[in-house]
Parts: sequence; structure tokens; C-alpha cells
Amino acid sequence: MVLVYLGFINIAVESEVKVVENLGVTDVEQAQQTTPFLILKSVSETEKVFYDTQHTVVEEYGQLSVSGRYMVDKEGSPVQLRGMSLFWSQWMGKFYTQETVRWLKTNWNVTIVRASMAVEDVDGYLNNKAREKAKIFEVIDAAIEEGIYVLVDWHSHHAEDYIAEAKDFFSEVAEKYGDTPNIIYETYNEPLDVSWSAVLKPYHEEIIAEIRKYDPDNIVVCGTRNWSQRVDEVVNNELSDKNVMYTLHYYATSHKENVRRLTETALANNIPIFVTEYGVTDYSGDGEIDVASANTWWNFLDENKISWCNWSIADKAESSAALKPGASGKGKWSENEITESGLMVRAEMKAKNSY
Repeated sequence: MVLVYLGFINIAVESEVKVVENLGVTDVEQAQQTTPFLILKSVSETEKVFYDTQHTVVEEYGQLSVSGRYMVDKEGSPVQLRGMSLFWSQWMGKFYTQETVRWLKTNWNVTIVRASMAVEDVDGYLNNKAREKAKIFEVIDAAIEEGIYVLVDWHSHHAEDYIAEAKDFFSEVAEKYGDTPNIIYETYNEPLDVSWSAVLKPYHEEIIAEIRKYDPDNIVVCGTRNWSQRVDEVVNNELSDKNVMYTLHYYATSHKENVRRLTETALANNIPIFVTEYGVTDYSGDGEIDVASANTWWNFLDENKISWCNWSIADKAESSAALKPGASGKGKWSENEITESGLMVRAEMKAKNSY
């Protein structure tokens, strides 16, 4: 029997293989999205549903690296990852679960998730090291199991004040997970108004050296001055490591052509950029959603193969939160539990991510 691949859907079945006669689009749309399957059609026009054997994104792309201004896969072809950032670990820890990561992969089509290790403030890493590390490790383990990439973020605005702690954290992550291609390191979330040359570059060099003791290959993303927006200042003053990218953050309602011009300067000089955090709201994480600006930014990122993580998987009462207050930390959110911004970003990923 000849079987023709038609695509993949999510449908709940109880047996290993289920034959479906005259399976229509309406039936598929109404099916519960629980486990991915492939739709295969025989020459007899009988449609069958089998367990999905499609490769995961990590199996497809493999070991990522940097070539020129692009993130590239194991074959050297440019790739773009799209996914979600979790909120500060100490304040939204209920979403740091295997179930959340699995749901984001299967229902939101993420190819990457960002685990945001809160450093300062009440109950962050500095005060609750073991507890916060356990949250990050659970997300990393879940991402590896689900076959997606994971961005391990040192979520601080003053990381240069905690170099020893950052070195300890990243060395532990690198030693534990450095042999897996899923890992991407983010050494500094959002520096404030501090010098790239005098403060940030030396900081990143120290942390990268610690990571490279255990992990020679995986990409390291490095924060830039002024809330990770001055990627242009890296030009002619790059880090020497061959697998480094530079962080750009924006919020679509607040940051528009002015920030894109800075980004274009960096790109024109072969600076590889990763948008590790952005929102479709204003810079506060709240306020109005600017749909036109969000779409302009998405088009710009697509044109330049720039990967991104949206802020954030949280149920905080603010417009950048993807979920409404009271949403479960175990995934399986209905559309009624997803906010306007969450629905926008989810639709963007489902339309463009193929895994």
C-alpha cells in the first residue's frame, strides 16, 4: 500500500493506530490537541492517523553555531528560532514545569523556551540558590526531553556586581548540560547604562571562559548596553569567542524605527543578533498593544533570520503576560485563558514554526 504524507495534526486516540474513514478538516479542528500524529493517505482514499515520527527541531537542526551574522544549523544553513520566555523565576515559578514546556511545544509550536534565572530581588538566586536552580534545571530537562532548545538566562540588571555568582551558576549549567545541543546561554539579561568596553565586554569574557571549561560548542548570547538595545556599540569591539551572539530587546509600542536603525548598523557589520526578549506592548510590560509595530518587527526579524523569545509566560495582570490571572502552571490552557498578546504571539509561532 502506498501512503502519502498530508501533514500532521493533534488528535486524541486510545489505541496505537486508529483508522479514520472520511476524516475531514472540520473533524480535525474539533479534535482535542493532545498528542501529535501524522495524517497518511492510501491510494484507496482511506485516511489513517499514526503516531508522529517527525524529527524534533533539535534533531533537525542539531548543534547550532554562528556563521557571520547568522545562527546556523549542523549543515551551516541559517535558522530562526521562535519561542517564549518564562517570567522571573522567583515570581512565576509555577510555570517552571515539564507540563508547561510540553504544552508550549505541542500547542504553541515553540522551538525554544527561555528560563529566566532571577538573580537579585526578594527570593532570587542570591538568597535561594538551590530552589531557583531546581526550577531552571526542570525547564532544561523538559526542553531536552521535548527536543527543543532552551535559553538559560541570568536575569539581572546589575550582573557585573555578581560576577562570582554568575561564574558559579554558568559553570554548573555547562558541566551538567554542556554536552547537549539544546543549550544556549544568556549571560546577562539587560545591562543598564554601563560601558560596553569597560564593563560589559570584560564581564562576558569572564563568564564565557567559565562556560568553555565544560562546553566548547554551544552558543552564548551577551547582553548589550541600555537595556540590551545598543547592539551597534559592539561593532569593531566584538568578543573573540566564535560562537557568540549579542542581545537585542524591544517592546513594540515603545521601540520602533530608532531601535531598528541601531540593529541595522550592527547587521551591516556582521554582528549576530538574538532577540532574547521582546513584547508587543510598551517597555513597562503593560500598556497598549501596537499591532502594526509588532508586525513590522516580526517582518524585520524574519527578513534577517533573527531568533526571538516573547515576554512572557506569566499570569500577571499586565498586557505582556501571555496568560490571564489564575492560569494553570501545568499547561493545557484554553484560548479563553490566553491574553490578547498571548494569542497574537501564539498565532505567529503556529503559522511559522514547522516543528
